[in-house]
Amino acid sequence: MQRRSMLLAAALAPLSRAALAQGAWPNRTVRFINPFTAGSAVDVVTRLITQDLAARLGQSFVVDNRTGASGNLGTEAAARSRPDGYTFLAGSPGTMGINPFLFTTLPYDAQKDFVAVSHAVSFPQAVVVNPSLGINTFPDLVAAARRQPGKLNYGSSGSGSTAHLAIELFRSALGLDIVHVPFRGGNQAVQAVISGDVQFAVEGVPSLPGLISQGLIRPLAVTSDTRSALLPGIPSVSETVPGYDAAAWIIYFAPQGTPAPIVEKLSEEIRISMNAPEVKARLAEQGATIHGRSPAETTAFHQAELAKWRRAVEISGARAD
Repeated sequence: MQRRSMLLAAALAPLSRAALAQGAWPNRTVRFINPFTAGSAVDVVTRLITQDLAARLGQSFVVDNRTGASGNLGTEAAARSRPDGYTFLAGSPGTMGINPFLFTTLPYDAQKDFVAVSHAVSFPQAVVVNPSLGINTFPDLVAAARRQPGKLNYGSSGSGSTAHLAIELFRSALGLDIVHVPFRGGNQAVQAVISGDVQFAVEGVPSLPGLISQGLIRPLAVTSDTRSALLPGIPSVSETVPGYDAAAWIIYFAPQGTPAPIVEKLSEEIRISMNAPEVKARLAEQGATIHGRSPAETTAFHQAELAKWRRAVEISGARAD
């Protein structure tokens, strides 16, 4: 009798999963918590995807901006949400790669409290200088730093930010002696490059084309492992530092305990949405590289990113309370 029950349960399980994936979910509003402000890259991409999901799946998908504490408030809210398939997190390197090692205490565990749904997209950043410096390539910048140890200053959007740690990774790999100057945001760091207060900085590619076309800054390299479609003529840092990759990314997560069939379905639906012609075109305008990885692939990617950003935080010596 016990064996018969086990066989029956095994036979019914795929049917149950299929029914859940095809019809039972979603049957009410689905919420994506974004720990950052409206208008940020994470926000823009998530709204593009959720709008397409709502149109195709016939339910409301909303973006809930829960800002504060370097993204920790919104991330904690997602971690503590009911794992019923109606709350998800829009995760980025700051909250789900760097903060676990930057903060002495954190109100969530980036691994134990979440299940990976989809590594949706990645965004390169760019190393930029003031054209008046006469530095035309990334190898030129490296050579200048070696000629003048301790003399070149670089700006970032803050201590422990993705931009700061992206530079620390290649600084360490190349053995450079350069000085970090943190600002309150990426725009301020770029303005400091333009004014000559610092020699170079790293900032997201989508915010740069206007400044580049005006001749105010010069891009030297992008931080992704491949070149950016928005700056196709600009090499990647990896062409000088093999294996280097410090692109920003968006990974969607579910609270731990969310039913696996829902996680799988949402992952596939996100992939479909990102490849819809209109959404794909808008993502390209944002400089996004589409991935749409499965939950298993995303989990493996996230584990590797945690290891990389942990090393970057250790190299930088950055800490937050």
